[in-house]
Amino acid sequence: MLTCANPRRRAFIRPRIALLDTQPDDRPCLLLPVFNDWDAVRLLVASLDTILTAAGVRADVLVVDDASTMPRPDTFGRQTFVSIRTLSVLRLRRNLGHQRAIAIGLTWLYANSPCRTFIVMDGDSEDDPTDVPRLLDAFRATGGAHIVFAERRRRSESIRFRVGYAIYRWLHVLLTGRQVRVGNFSVLPRQALDALVVVSELWSHYAAAVLKARLPYSTVPTARARRLAGTPSMNVTALVVHGLSAMSVYSDTIGIRLLAGAGVLAMLAAAVGMATFWGLLPPATFWSRAAGVVVPVGLNTVALALIFSITVLLARQNFGFIPQRDYHWFVSDVTEVCSPTEP
Repeated sequence: MLTCANPRRRAFIRPRIALLDTQPDDRPCLLLPVFNDWDAVRLLVASLDTILTAAGVRADVLVVDDASTMPRPDTFGRQTFVSIRTLSVLRLRRNLGHQRAIAIGLTWLYANSPCRTFIVMDGDSEDDPTDVPRLLDAFRATGGAHIVFAERRRRSESIRFRVGYAIYRWLHVLLTGRQVRVGNFSVLPRQALDALVVVSELWSHYAAAVLKARLPYSTVPTARARRLAGTPSMNVTALVVHGLSAMSVYSDTIGIRLLAGAGVLAMLAAAVGMATFWGLLPPATFWSRAAGVVVPVGLNTVALALIFSITVLLARQNFGFIPQRDYHWFVSDVTEVCSPTEP
């Protein structure tokens, strides 16, 4: 049993090696990104402790504070835990958004935690904590070789949000050829994290980076839970940014698809132009105007798609953010809210 007393805060020091000199541990480590949702994450941690105790699982918890504008309450984590062995808060120097907070948190855990299993959950409590044992069971069923994602079958947001999300999913399939089936809620082994910490796309979107890196994964059907406290912060702007971040991981695929679509439009424009020139189309005002619009639009679309494709392909020659190399620039400090009183 763990009773929290005075938190211990330490400045972040960049480790010189990828993994500290500690023995691997079978207990999972949970990563919870949070921005101002301290009430929700407090209730989530308490719920997780109860659920993990019932499942006979001990765990560490790392809360990634995405430079919250609301200070962490002094009472946060000051309670008795049965199955949560440690509770720490990693604060970022600036607000990065939850996808990049996940990237920083995972890389920090890779460098500093002896755990061999990691669980990623949204800190707003909309990932149902009762699904954690189910995901762990599915993870063990793969022999710890696959990343296991929670596949959402039902959502709990408003009708407006769900309509916007449905449009996003349609555009995602159209532009990338991949369906959106999973979010952040997942269990992953250290060997998968060993690959992810050098995947630049992790900076943009965690789940898309897993698919882009072609890491083996499986899914477990789940339902989106309702918040334990607070109100959702995902507005239309945030949804658009989130969707574009996910699709940006497939920018090369999108470029090729745009180029192919522009090629079809260019051929149509050429056919209309030639048919009009040779008098094969009726000399009606409609067709004349159509040719005058379709031809320049088609040619401009081809040019823009070609420029976009070349830009994307050139960008592949350079690596931007590499998590293992660059994450430490964004870490301010780490506070041990709860430390183990027994081994």
